[in-house]
Amino acid sequence: MTASKAAPSQAGRLQVTGRVWSFGHGLTTDDMYPPDAMKLDIPEAAKHVFHAVRPGWTTQVQPGDIVVAGRNFGLGSSRPVAALFRQLGVAALIAEEFNSLFFRNAVNAGLPAMTVPDATAVFRDGDTAALDLATGSWANQTTNASGTVPVLPDLVLEIIADGGVLPRLARQRYLPADLAEILASPAVAAAGQGSGA
Repeated sequence: MTASKAAPSQAGRLQVTGRVWSFGHGLTTDDMYPPDAMKLDIPEAAKHVFHAVRPGWTTQVQPGDIVVAGRNFGLGSSRPVAALFRQLGVAALIAEEFNSLFFRNAVNAGLPAMTVPDATAVFRDGDTAALDLATGSWANQTTNASGTVPVLPDLVLEIIADGGVLPRLARQRYLPADLAEILASPAVAAAGQGSGA
């Protein structure tokens, strides 16, 4: 299933197929959310993602695309980077190793993320990646490489399937249920994570 601008179904959030953008190792939250962009609202801040690493990337990325990175992806402060990726329409993240706080922020924002060993050797720019978080399977549909990884805990999968922590709380009626879609927006996800400065 290819993600689109429309909100994916709950099951669809765990199964993602999209075009790959491959980055290297050690990408920090500063690389993804530069300090100057933190003064901007989320739609404007999203235009600065990876600006120092790959200028112009935000004009090329399209809804449904997948970001692939190497080791230590997301080191740094707890900036709401996942909200920026969601604002850009990024459907999922793949990395050889995630910073644990960055990974949890992605989950909290409802952004699928999967750890795949040697991801930067397996996926190249323009490849088509397919992920199924429910089964732990991944594939490069361009090269036919594939494999499986350990499945994430049920609670983590449920949070991602619900679109993030806040929409999940609304669906469980801990927050007003009619706010579920609003609470799934990138701006609200970012506000829920704080500035991370």
